[in-house]
Amino acid sequence: MIKKFGLLFLFLFSCGSDENDGPFSGPRDTVMIDKGIYKVSYNEIYEQPNWVEYTVSNRPKNVDRGNKDFYLEKGVFTSNDDDYYKNEWDKGHLAPAATFSDSEENLNKTFSFINCTMQIDNLNRGEWAQLEQQVRDWSVSGNIKVKIELVFAADHEVRSTGVHIPTGFWKNLTFSNGNQTCYYFPNSSTNKNWDKYQSNCN
Repeated sequence: MIKKFGLLFLFLFSCGSDENDGPFSGPRDTVMIDKGIYKVSYNEIYEQPNWVEYTVSNRPKNVDRGNKDFYLEKGVFTSNDDDYYKNEWDKGHLAPAATFSDSEENLNKTFSFINCTMQIDNLNRGEWAQLEQQVRDWSVSGNIKVKIELVFAADHEVRSTGVHIPTGFWKNLTFSNGNQTCYYFPNSSTNKNWDKYQSNCN
């Protein structure tokens, strides 16, 4: 199996910037990607997103996720399966699969590693998922813009594979009437309901 650092070497060797920009100089702290249904600012140094934006619009559910798994994004150095192997972190969707299950194409877009974060399993499967469902329920009354920002404390954990572990997640909701509601979730097991994580947006 090729080690992650070997993959990094191959990536740096084979990937270049636009020919007018000169040779690729190493992992970038900001790579902007627009997948159509969501936008990402990706940090190749941390191998995690900086932030993800998307809009929840009460889309119908037409397809199931089945046994889909995350795929690598060409030209972007991201986390990979090795980072999630036999540990307590889930491959946490940021733009949710269930929110974009209106078509196979949209659902597949959510399974890119650029939309994936190292999220503690109890949070990902618990209150985080429940808030996602609540946002979908609210969207019946109007579109909701969502921005998720990852937080990395100065002493955040870096795994032996090279991936950085987020300290927490901000979720900012902007409703169709302009009102905003924000939540901050530490990247740890949840011990209270999702509404208890509401925080001042400022």
